[in-house]
Amino acid sequence: MSESNAVIFGCSGPVLSAEEAAFFKDTRPWGFILFGRNIESFDQVRALIDSLRHSVGRADAPVLIDQEGGRVQRFKPPMVPQYPSGADLGALYSKNPDAGLRAAWLLSRLHAFDLLPLGITVNCLPVLDVPSPGGHEVIGSRAYGMTPEIVAAMGKAACDGLKAGGMLPVIKHIPGHGRAGADTHFELPRVEASRAELAERDFAPFKALAGEAMAMTAHVVFADIDAASPATTSKTVIDDVIRSEIGFDGLLMSDDVSMNALSGDCGQRAGAIFAAGCDVTLHCNGGRAEMEAVAAVTPELSGEALRRANAVSAAFMTPDDSDEVALRMEFEGLMAAS
Repeated sequence: MSESNAVIFGCSGPVLSAEEAAFFKDTRPWGFILFGRNIESFDQVRALIDSLRHSVGRADAPVLIDQEGGRVQRFKPPMVPQYPSGADLGALYSKNPDAGLRAAWLLSRLHAFDLLPLGITVNCLPVLDVPSPGGHEVIGSRAYGMTPEIVAAMGKAACDGLKAGGMLPVIKHIPGHGRAGADTHFELPRVEASRAELAERDFAPFKALAGEAMAMTAHVVFADIDAASPATTSKTVIDDVIRSEIGFDGLLMSDDVSMNALSGDCGQRAGAIFAAGCDVTLHCNGGRAEMEAVAAVTPELSGEALRRANAVSAAFMTPDDSDEVALRMEFEGLMAAS
């Protein structure tokens, strides 16, 4: 029997309130996610994570963050360096593929040096989206390149670097966000490309990395596959594309349920996410009323979702014995040469 419910929650600030702790004790989320509002100092973050895990009585509860580099970086200077974007790494790859792949691995390994000692165990990268002309800049510089081959190769290096550092990656945004013409935080994009075009370009990096333990969905309508629902709430996309064509059998989490690409209130959105076949829903903003609505429709982890969650727990590796100072110097040298 699972100890957890199929949800990842955020919290409202840098310190867990007694009310939040009681809520999490009652609702038993599988994991937590941190944002900039939760970060003031290293000691404070350690204490917050300890409080989150204590609230659910699980010292190994996954704690996630989006620490990509570029404009999506929750820990910022002076706590950690301002790291380059995926596009910056891709520019190095375009000049020297071996150097680009090494830099992608190194950046992820450095993220692990920054994050794992705080108790953060999952980093929501790599972005495997392949931008297309007309795509919204919400992906933009977060992408490693403009071809699926480059994106897949760089994404694999990024995954491997995190795992070498004792963390796990989340490939995103499956089955592909690069053609989306709108920011899903605010509206629902509709992609008209044919399924054949999508398979060749958009799905390909995810297929190449389908063996990873976790993936995050795209709040994007693919009209040639399901004209009515975004991938996150489309049983057709999840069953026929993500699970079958791409072959991803890891833990599938939604992108943030509070993003306005989805319709209905947060409870209705979460219900649709589970009905479509996502294993876990993600709610990020820490708003209590929304979390209560999500919790009310969230099932206990069971069946295939529990199997996949257990596979995540089993996938963590002991960090390698890399020398942090040496790797930082190597990374800085590679990026300076680019």
